[in-house]
Amino acid sequence: MPDWLTTAAYTIMPWFVLVTRMPWIGVMVQLLLCVPVVMIVHRIGTTLLQRLAAALPFSRRLVQYGHRAGAMVVFLLLAQVILRNAADSLPGMAAARHFSALALIAALTWLGVRCVRAISHTIIELNPADSPDNLQARRIQTQTKVLGRTAMVMIILVGTGTALMTLPILRQIGTSLLASAGVAGLVVGFAAKPVLGNLLAGMQIALTQPIRLQDVVIVQNEWGHIEEITGTYVVVRIWDQRRMVVPLQWFIENPFQNWTRTSSDILGTVLLWVDYRMPLDPVRKEAERICKSAPEWDGRLCLVQVVEASEHAMQLRVLISAGNAGQSWDLRCRLREELLYFIQREYPEYLPKIRAGIAETRNAGE
Repeated sequence: MPDWLTTAAYTIMPWFVLVTRMPWIGVMVQLLLCVPVVMIVHRIGTTLLQRLAAALPFSRRLVQYGHRAGAMVVFLLLAQVILRNAADSLPGMAAARHFSALALIAALTWLGVRCVRAISHTIIELNPADSPDNLQARRIQTQTKVLGRTAMVMIILVGTGTALMTLPILRQIGTSLLASAGVAGLVVGFAAKPVLGNLLAGMQIALTQPIRLQDVVIVQNEWGHIEEITGTYVVVRIWDQRRMVVPLQWFIENPFQNWTRTSSDILGTVLLWVDYRMPLDPVRKEAERICKSAPEWDGRLCLVQVVEASEHAMQLRVLISAGNAGQSWDLRCRLREELLYFIQREYPEYLPKIRAGIAETRNAGE
């Protein structure tokens, strides 16, 4: 026998004996060899898919968000194949297979969540809400965010339930509780009512859309914008930068005002009290002049009317229009200030005043 063959035999023989006596080493070697193979395939496959999906926004985002979870799924699938082909007599093999199955379920859940998030973010990017007429974009963004979060919650629930059902102890507990399933179902139903109610309310809001992101609303006498819609609550950004957190179900069960339900255009009013002798034509002309010079006015409406008459003065209402609620507020303040200055400057004697008369009385003897 040649010397090199003898040397190789003496070198390989101890490893062969070790693998024969410790069969787990062979399984571990196969698992370790899978790591560089998966890494190489992942790198080459990700680069190829990114080039192929460069012009496709949905596919590009799916590759960007899901490539790591996909590599984990591929590795765990190979691990499942290796462990299933290993001998059943190996100590701890059942536990290793079970752990690998749980890891595979978790990886598949992770991949599903990442895919849903990729689709949601792509839809939101394709429908930006930074344009002046953003009603359609806000509608799509609201539906996408609410339905996307609902889908992710459902995927996590399904993955968690599937993982728990692989545990024999849970199956035994479930079998023992079949006799009291009716009572348990009622208890779980009452306990989960807030969660399920908000989940169903979120789906109803996503489909019917009584509110959308950036809608101007009045909730419990507070004026603000819809800042965020989650799976259980809505965040309302109030005008003074406070945040009101309202459960989703509240918007289904209670009335509220939505100033941008169909469009962002809105009417505003300015109320002024003046004396009865105040001429109206100069006020109308001044109101039109102010509106025409104001950048907040959209040119639709500027109307001055007498809407109230008391024993001391009459009330003028100036009805104006603006493109959105913020511009309407600024225009109302501008119009109120300049009309008051106009009346003080041109007709100061016609400001509201209280009249008093002195009656002359005579003594009965005169």
